[in-house]
Amino acid sequence: MKRIYLLIVLILSFTINNFAQGIVKESQVIKSAILNKEVHYSIYLPSDYHSSDRAYPVTYLLHGYGDADDGWIQFGEINRLADEGIKTGKMPPMIIVTPDGFTSFYINAANGTLNYEDFFIKELIPHIEKTYKVKAERKYRGIAGLSMGGYGALIYALKHPDLFVASAPLSAVVWTDNDIIELDDNLYNGLLSNSMGKNLKGKDRLTPT
Repeated sequence: MKRIYLLIVLILSFTINNFAQGIVKESQVIKSAILNKEVHYSIYLPSDYHSSDRAYPVTYLLHGYGDADDGWIQFGEINRLADEGIKTGKMPPMIIVTPDGFTSFYINAANGTLNYEDFFIKELIPHIEKTYKVKAERKYRGIAGLSMGGYGALIYALKHPDLFVASAPLSAVVWTDNDIIELDDNLYNGLLSNSMGKNLKGKDRLTPT
């Protein structure tokens, strides 16, 4: 009987270890004083998050234009990929945060109407590090993103090298100053007015560094 019991325990242990799944929380909310609105974010927590006393590295994963905070979960299946990466040892257990970036390009608008970068650096990161078991040091903090999110990841890494140890801009949309200045008015207003300001022309479209 003892051998049968031990066998059952081993089978259950094997099953749990091989099918352990991370915890996904979608549509979490942070109230932003900078943006004067509530901002949603989704978050992936490793499977042992609630059973461990450890703190975890964190990656901020930025979505593309027209997507939202749950895009990386619903369409990118980042939780499944993270589970697999942790299981195989290709990545350490970590927390992944996917904030809603609207169509902001993750920057401060040139006309000051949507200061998303300020929100991200001054409010979102401190909120995550206060709310979750995060290793709040540069060497444990990374950033990545796709398309518009790739642009955000690139800009943040360049402007805030003291905050991020690694950056992965995937298919990043990159604009030069001349690209923005010379962009057709209709295309500008349709694509970039939320991130830079509506009906701006020429150098007025450029975001202060």
